[in-house]
Amino acid sequence: MTEPGRSVPGRRRRGLVRRGHGLGLRPRLTVLATALVALVSALLLWLGWLLVGGVARAVPALPVGSMVRVGDLDVPADQLSEAVGAAARSEVLRAGLIAFPLVVVAAAIVSWVLVGRVLAPLHAVTRTARRLSADSLDQRTGLSDVRGEVAELAAGFDAMLDRLQTAFDAQRRFVANASHELRTPLAVLRTEVDVTLADPAADIHELRRMGAVVREASRRADDLVAGLLMLARAEGAEHVEARPVDLADTLATGLASTRGAAGARGLRVTVQRGTAPTTGDPVLLERVTGNLLENAVRHNVTGGWIEVCTWTAPDGWAELRVASSGPEIPADRVDELFEPFRRGPRERTGGAPGSGLGLSIVRAVVSAHGGAVHGEPVPGGGLAVCVRLPPEPGTRPQAHRS
Repeated sequence: MTEPGRSVPGRRRRGLVRRGHGLGLRPRLTVLATALVALVSALLLWLGWLLVGGVARAVPALPVGSMVRVGDLDVPADQLSEAVGAAARSEVLRAGLIAFPLVVVAAAIVSWVLVGRVLAPLHAVTRTARRLSADSLDQRTGLSDVRGEVAELAAGFDAMLDRLQTAFDAQRRFVANASHELRTPLAVLRTEVDVTLADPAADIHELRRMGAVVREASRRADDLVAGLLMLARAEGAEHVEARPVDLADTLATGLASTRGAAGARGLRVTVQRGTAPTTGDPVLLERVTGNLLENAVRHNVTGGWIEVCTWTAPDGWAELRVASSGPEIPADRVDELFEPFRRGPRERTGGAPGSGLGLSIVRAVVSAHGGAVHGEPVPGGGLAVCVRLPPEPGTRPQAHRS
């Protein structure tokens, strides 16, 4: 018996050989078109043969006993119709046998040419697909002069390549940035340990200092790994848990975790809690509010302010807005802050530097819940982030107040 691990490749190779030696689409379409033309031509020839016989039978009758010359023969008048019909059928058959193969050959040639022109764009798409690889996703079909369904196929194929290239480029940047971010705390760990071990006069104070640096580097690496796992969970979530959640209730944990850091920097925090019912994963939605509050505290200025609001919009959607003071951010750079490992201006990093994943996690979680997130610069400096989530089923939109 053939081993199971070897049978599948063998079948795959045989399948490829059979497909390689089979007739292509162009020959098959040419044969089909030629066969149809031959069938129609044969049918027309047969109909012509029948019609000629019928017309010959309609020849007027001549006096009995008279003779009529048909071609080179003299036939009695009472046999005139049969003689004319036989001669006409013979002539039609002779001409048809000459024209029939010519028509079939012409049909085959014309079909081959036309089918080749029709299939040329498909061959271009196939050639482009064969040239593709992870390093050559910039290849395109380049079909701009085609029309109809083939044009739609080429346009759809190019659009798919655009999306694939964007995804691959984003993945490369993400991996490169993640590697760089992880390399920094690991390099700090290695450097501190090597320097301390290489110093024979290191005392307890030096060891304590090294321990504090190692602990901080380990905390940063742990935060980065946790952020990466949360981002992967949010981006890979096709279906999130659908449980009733009020965004006002998700603020408690985030406010408690940032109260100490906000007080140490003298930040004034204002909270306006309005009911904002929605449905989703409570843990993920709590992470949204937590990340927004941590981002507002970490990237703020000493003595600044933070405003947090939750409410239900007139259309029934739940909304959360977190605004904070800080240095000015160009409006055209706000969207960049929602990309992984993107941070604001250096002036906003007065506290401990973050992993650069906070807002990207917010966007991924909100998108997984079918919502939207929008950021805008605050006049005078700072950032405001607004999150909109679908309403809880059964929630009625509020009436607009004049």
